[in-house]
Amino acid sequence: MNDRILLRHLDIKDIAKLPVYKQQGGFQAFEKAVTKMQPSEVTDTVFDSGLRGRGGAGFPTGLKWRFMDKDNWPHYVTVNADESEPGTFKDREIMESNPWQFLEGVMLSAYAVGATEAYIYLRGEFWELGHALDKQIAKLEKEGLLGDSLFGTDYSLRLYTHLGAGAYICGEETALLESLEGKLGQPRLRPPFPPSYGLYGKPTVVNNVETLANVPLIIEKGADWYRGYGTEKSPGTKVFSLSGRVKNPGNYELPLGTTFRELIFEHGGGIIDDKNVKAIMPAGASSSMIVANDEALDTPMDYENVPNVGAQLGSASIIVVDETVSMDWLINKTLHFFKHESCGKCTPCREGTFWMQNLTERIHHQQASWDDVILLNDVASNIKGKCLCALGDFATEAVTTSIERFPEDFKQVAPIKITEDETKAVA
Repeated sequence: MNDRILLRHLDIKDIAKLPVYKQQGGFQAFEKAVTKMQPSEVTDTVFDSGLRGRGGAGFPTGLKWRFMDKDNWPHYVTVNADESEPGTFKDREIMESNPWQFLEGVMLSAYAVGATEAYIYLRGEFWELGHALDKQIAKLEKEGLLGDSLFGTDYSLRLYTHLGAGAYICGEETALLESLEGKLGQPRLRPPFPPSYGLYGKPTVVNNVETLANVPLIIEKGADWYRGYGTEKSPGTKVFSLSGRVKNPGNYELPLGTTFRELIFEHGGGIIDDKNVKAIMPAGASSSMIVANDEALDTPMDYENVPNVGAQLGSASIIVVDETVSMDWLINKTLHFFKHESCGKCTPCREGTFWMQNLTERIHHQQASWDDVILLNDVASNIKGKCLCALGDFATEAVTTSIERFPEDFKQVAPIKITEDETKAVA
């Protein structure tokens, strides 16, 4: 793809330098919005573009902005840069290599919802990136692109960065807000939702890094231009983080609707040692396991088609599994992660991830029977839909779908016990 929207550093040398970004039209969209557009016009343009949230849920961005409570002030913008999902590494590349476009997107979203303060919440391990963003924000203030009375208007805006402490749960928007307020990073009971009750109890829009990086070019070139990429219901491009058993892992920006086959075999170079592809995890560790048959490989990667093969696109963190990988090993790995990262606030997630991990340990080490596999599936089924946030559900996705779609992997390590009567009958 030659005309990238997000990974423009691959096409434009030194775009991470402010003078180069400005030569490419940088911050003209922000100036245009502040001086010539009403906030509602910015929101309407983003809504018309069909931009959907790139953090996982795929919720229409402009619609989320429209939900902001207009009778309760001040308004805030909070950026979810807590990129902690195993297999996801797109936001970091955008912030490191195309930072000014990301920051302009934050600024445009703040203007659109009437916020004068915006916070970028970074995962704790991104401390070097946080320092770099602080310096870039200071440059924008010096250039007069942030601060008071911007472009001679009465609009003022300031950006701040905030480092978390390395907790995966803070990628959940309400846990992020709690952490930002200095409290334990644990999810809130919803409703109310952040657009009506968010940071400090005020209306707040929470958007992902990749989502906001799209906004400057949408404002500059228009909604119809953006809809020229992707599909009708999933417009635009997407950064697909490709990893696992592929020859060329990395971030690939492609139009939504590109097939799994094209991503894995054309861009990813195919499977290591030319083994057979077995399964696909389209949304990192929290995704269902897709059986990698021809139907799945030829499925367009967008929000409406991936559910047809039994999964969600999510953050598009594509982990490829080949024939050398056993599913009992894989889910043992994912459950160690989710059990460790559960905040412990709600019982189904806290206790359920603990017992699922214990069961997968026994199964993986061939110390279990098929009854334990059935029990594991039962525990997972009892967690789903009963937790305060999605982490509990995420922990079960790979478990239940692996057992359902790859039962032979489990029968090899957890054989079905045959009763004495059944043994006699066979004899």
